[in-house]
Amino acid sequence: MRFSRIVTGLACAFMLNAHAASVEDYTQYLPDGANLALIVQKIGASAPSIDYHSKQMALPASTMKVITALAALLQLGPDYRFHTQLESKGSIDDGTLQGDLVARFGGDPTLTRQDLRNMVATLKKQGVKHIQGNLVIDTSVFASHDKAPGWPWNDLTQCFSAPPGAAIVDRNCFSVSLYSAANAGDKAFIRVASYYPVNMFSEVRTLAKGSPDAQYCELDVVPGELNRFTLTGCMTQRAEPLPLAFAIQDDASYAGALLKAELQAAGIDYTGHLLRQTQATPPAKVLAETQSAPLHDLLRVMLKKSDNMIADTVFRTIGHERFGVPGTWRAGSDAVRQILRQKANIDLGNSIQVDGSGLSRHDLISPATMMQVLQYIAQNDQQLNFISMLPLAGYDGTLRYRGGLHEAGVDGKVSAKTGSLQGVYNLAGFMTTASGQRVAFVQYLSGYAVPPEDQRQRRIPLVRFESRLYKDVYQNN
Repeated sequence: MRFSRIVTGLACAFMLNAHAASVEDYTQYLPDGANLALIVQKIGASAPSIDYHSKQMALPASTMKVITALAALLQLGPDYRFHTQLESKGSIDDGTLQGDLVARFGGDPTLTRQDLRNMVATLKKQGVKHIQGNLVIDTSVFASHDKAPGWPWNDLTQCFSAPPGAAIVDRNCFSVSLYSAANAGDKAFIRVASYYPVNMFSEVRTLAKGSPDAQYCELDVVPGELNRFTLTGCMTQRAEPLPLAFAIQDDASYAGALLKAELQAAGIDYTGHLLRQTQATPPAKVLAETQSAPLHDLLRVMLKKSDNMIADTVFRTIGHERFGVPGTWRAGSDAVRQILRQKANIDLGNSIQVDGSGLSRHDLISPATMMQVLQYIAQNDQQLNFISMLPLAGYDGTLRYRGGLHEAGVDGKVSAKTGSLQGVYNLAGFMTTASGQRVAFVQYLSGYAVPPEDQRQRRIPLVRFESRLYKDVYQNN
């Protein structure tokens, strides 16, 4: 018996080593210096069929959203909804609200200006024409910084990295048009729609077409207080305006200005000031309310489209609901680790998760640890209904046009989360193979760089690598 176990063990080791060696056949297509960590394992199997540096720590990028989504379902439940409320402790007497009007924002990442307008309409239907008090913007559901540790500073004004504060309206993103001046050397000018309560200033120099200065004089945006932005740098003369979009930096100021405008449009004034409230207070009488779609619907959008705003507000909300404290990045991180350990028997070990989206360069996790998460999801998917939320290769989300999977012939066979940062191309998810076997896989690929002259074709090595790898996984499992 002992000899039999030794032979079996040697056979398994040989099989894994053979797979590891064959991975080198795929990595030959990658650019020099690229780093790969890979694991493939049948659902329910005790050992992987491919294990290539699976314990190597790597940047998860947006595959981190898989962990965030699982923890959210386990803690909050699929029917959880974000709430936004207009409250007051005062009474309504002869058209006057006797007291402050408090707008309590709950971190709803899908809240729109139309939602604010609808709540104001509800207030007006109750006969309110005047507010004898202040307009208070309550953001106490979250605390500390709205920007996670390790987010690149130069991404913070980009809409995909809009700070996920408690008060989010229309994704806290606004658009502008930048027009070049008629005369080279003059300042370009900016047009901002009046319904955006922001201030934009131009220090952008207009360059003549073909100017040698154009190569190294780049556009930049400098955010200031109270959502003031200054554009600097240069732009070449052009017939059409340049469309630009930026992320709001002060959520309470922005939401407050929008709500004030909606009150004015409805003919409702207030005697006090526009204030921000960051300390939690007991709830008052709810005069108007709106709520998000159920959490499961939000997570579907988050995973299909790799939505950072949803991921990070959900992450902070997990900490808020788990510990009964204002949602912070630290609370979210501790909560996710605790939830997965206690409710799913998943130990994140020395993994580092500082946000819910994977935007942070501080995040670290190994494919082996992510495999624990995928195995739990697959074995409990009847209750979780998780896999259907992932992008489906060749059909939707961020996998709709994934060239490597398309060439591998696995369209409709792979449901997985993508993860991309500078030099990072990750995948984590599930495949139904040609034999009908269900497998989970994690691909963490970093250090991916091509020469400047090859930038237009930088994905060709990735497509070749993935097409050959996943074709073999599909056919041989």
